[in-house]
Amino acid sequence: MTTRDWALIPPRQVRMDTLVTTKRELALDALLADDSTFYGDLFPHAVQWKGELYLEDGLHRALRAALQQRNVIHVRVLDLDALMPVAQPAAGPTTESLPAQPPVPAPQQRDSR
Repeated sequence: MTTRDWALIPPRQVRMDTLVTTKRELALDALLADDSTFYGDLFPHAVQWKGELYLEDGLHRALRAALQQRNVIHVRVLDLDALMPVAQPAAGPTTESLPAQPPVPAPQQRDSR
């Protein structure tokens, strides 16, 4: 998704302790920059998948909020759980879960003359 696509998702408040980070490194210069959101989105981006919120973009903004001792932050959340149906565990094969089978032709009888 591009930044313009993310802009279509309205931001919502998210508790800081529910975010899972996906980056291993933190650039100190980006953390301390005053204009870090000048060319980008004002809000961090997160993806909700299997009930977890993964911070896709905006680690530095989230860290600045944590350093200011804020408990919540406004985040644009792409909810994949809502887009993908939840698979129900099957108790056994049912007619709905089996693929349609073509009819089996009847065996041909040979003429014994």
